[in-house]
Amino acid sequence: MDEAVYQAAQLLLGAHHAVALVGAGLSRESGIPTFRGEGGLWTRFGEPPMNQYQRFLADPRAWWLQRLEEGQRPSEFAEAIQRARPNPGHYALAELERLGLLKHVITQNVGNLHFEAGSVNVTEIHGNRTKLRCVACGQRQPVRAFTPEEVPPRCPACGGLVKSDTVMFGEPIPPEALAECERQTRLCDVMLVVGTSGTVYPAADYPVRVLMQGGTLIESNVDDTPFTPHAAVVLRGPSGVLLPQVVEAVKRLRNGER
Repeated sequence: MDEAVYQAAQLLLGAHHAVALVGAGLSRESGIPTFRGEGGLWTRFGEPPMNQYQRFLADPRAWWLQRLEEGQRPSEFAEAIQRARPNPGHYALAELERLGLLKHVITQNVGNLHFEAGSVNVTEIHGNRTKLRCVACGQRQPVRAFTPEEVPPRCPACGGLVKSDTVMFGEPIPPEALAECERQTRLCDVMLVVGTSGTVYPAADYPVRVLMQGGTLIESNVDDTPFTPHAAVVLRGPSGVLLPQVVEAVKRLRNGER
């Protein structure tokens, strides 16, 4: 195995509180197209309106009716995310958690693949496509089918307006998710930065804060990012290939092998 893989394994074995920050690069390895960058959906088709959430609040019934209509002719992204399954990188993160080395995953992805792979301690900073969320009390519930007569749906707990759990442009990140990300970042002494471009905030600020508090970064990415010059270890290549190697190296080192 590459020396960098063993260095990453050693850092994880010595960590007090390791956290993974995961971006779209890992989902891309499961066949989900990215939004930004070369070949990204927004690069090809343009970004959604920046006031997307405000439009939803202004006419939630119209938004839901459009969503029901779009369900009859899924977009490229919707079809890809429905087909997607966890890749070996997702399973490697779940295994690192099972081994007691990875305490938490902060993911920018909405595809539910971390949970499907077996991860337990996950904060989805941009929400989850398989869930709904009340904008009043924040209660999350599984996605269910609606008829036009039922929209906009209402929260069973408080009667508030319900939307998809995924965070729209112009929508504040749910405070519970933000608070957990802040807490995990404060505790973190080793952050595994996986497949993220390092350009979307507030997630892009978390590795910086880990460095500022004396922590260490391990980067796994096919490309250079703003974090690359500051990472103690850089795993250059697909995370679905390299993260399983890190898991294997961890097990070998624990057994006194090399």
